[in-house]
Amino acid sequence: MTFTSPHRTPPLTSGPSAGRSHGSAAVRATAWAPPIVGLGLGLWGITGPSAWTDEIVTMDVAQRSGPQLVQLLGRVDAVHGLHYVLMYLVGQAAGVGEFTMRLPSAVSVAVAAAGLSWLGRLLGGPRLGLYAGLLLAVLPTASRYAQEARSFAFVMAVAVLATGALIKAFSGHVRWPAVYAVLIALLGWFNVMGLLLVAAHAVTVALRRPGRRVVIRLLVAQAAGIAAVVPLLILGVSQRSAVGEAAPVTTGTPYNYFTWLLTPGQDTLPTALKLLLTLSALASVALFIARRHKTPPLILAVGLPWLTVPPLLLLALSLGQPLFAYRYLLFCLPALALLLAAAATSLPLPRRLLLALLLAAPITVSHLAIRQQDSRPWDTTAVITTLQNRAAPGDGVLFSGGRCHLIASAYPEVFAHLPDLGTTESAAERGTLDNQPADPALLHQRLARTPRVWRITCRHLSTGARPAAARRAESQEQALTRAGLSPAYHHSARGLEITLYQRRPPAG
Repeated sequence: MTFTSPHRTPPLTSGPSAGRSHGSAAVRATAWAPPIVGLGLGLWGITGPSAWTDEIVTMDVAQRSGPQLVQLLGRVDAVHGLHYVLMYLVGQAAGVGEFTMRLPSAVSVAVAAAGLSWLGRLLGGPRLGLYAGLLLAVLPTASRYAQEARSFAFVMAVAVLATGALIKAFSGHVRWPAVYAVLIALLGWFNVMGLLLVAAHAVTVALRRPGRRVVIRLLVAQAAGIAAVVPLLILGVSQRSAVGEAAPVTTGTPYNYFTWLLTPGQDTLPTALKLLLTLSALASVALFIARRHKTPPLILAVGLPWLTVPPLLLLALSLGQPLFAYRYLLFCLPALALLLAAAATSLPLPRRLLLALLLAAPITVSHLAIRQQDSRPWDTTAVITTLQNRAAPGDGVLFSGGRCHLIASAYPEVFAHLPDLGTTESAAERGTLDNQPADPALLHQRLARTPRVWRITCRHLSTGARPAAARRAESQEQALTRAGLSPAYHHSARGLEITLYQRRPPAG
């Protein structure tokens, strides 16, 4: 099978001039509507959800000095280095806060929606471009990561642009393989898991067979893009102990992954609506595959490998070490939007409206859910609010569990007058993401001269981090008791607990 030009959508009105005029207006609409909708949904309630563990890390890193950032990347988390550098620059220019740290992700989702609209036009014309871009923009998982201060939305945007460059390279233009190579390198530097897209692209090339010369150029471009990421891969391997844990793969993982693409986790959707959304999407994709002879063949050759090959490879890799974290595969979400859009364009209008109605209710409910304050693993806002309302001069703070202590550096204005009693050297000073804990004798001295202590405990921990957290929590409990401090107030929030300890009045 050889590459054929995508089907063209006929002019909207008759006559050459009218056709050109209205056709260009349609193209402008397909180009601008998706990113505007994507950005609007990304900005809607962007500061509502609490910042959680990974975002707290980003906020902490963005406030470090240049030398401290370089020192950190030499020791840990180099695989996120490009994103950290960008967030550092944003922090220098606009300050560090939930809005400024999340805004680049919202822009990235808008870029991804615009890019998918462009790709849809290449594959099937303006209508497919408009549907695909809009669908990506309105999917709740896209908005969820548009409001996350991490690199995953960046990876998704670059993946879309790289796929568009691949399709343009099929035409034989020499410059597009070079653009493609740069985008593959950028993909890997944002997140090495993004390089799984290269395997999907290889399947697309094998299915379309665009010609020996084009294939050679694309292979060279892929090799050059991957080679540019090799230094990061080498450094990442030396820092692999810092990689977070992922849940073990089970028989339900593929279905759960597909459902997550449509609506993210954290109980954002009731079971019945989640099932309705998932089955409607599965039925639409299956129907499109069954009716593929009625649509441009390149759509399926691009969309299906993009949707399936990266997760299958990650599943295989996870058989040795669990790596199947859904967020690593966010860059496959545009493939699902593309296939669903292609299914919609192949349906008659009544069925198209029925599909829209089936998807509308669960998508709306999910959008509302992901914007709740406690929709993330940590409800940091509840802790911050408690301290702002109840903390008094002379109080101290004690962190317990994982990287809970980074909350203090992420929100320095709240903790400026709340010394961290359990730390002797901060993570920034050490060039790591972990503070140096105070030894028992020093902690006892500090507790003995502090009348009230706010203890903040993280309960959202990986399996590997729990034993150490439990030992430290027990040690802190003993130290607080020996210092004559006992609980006087307690508030439990999602993933976090905050307890006020104060000294017992002397007997008699």
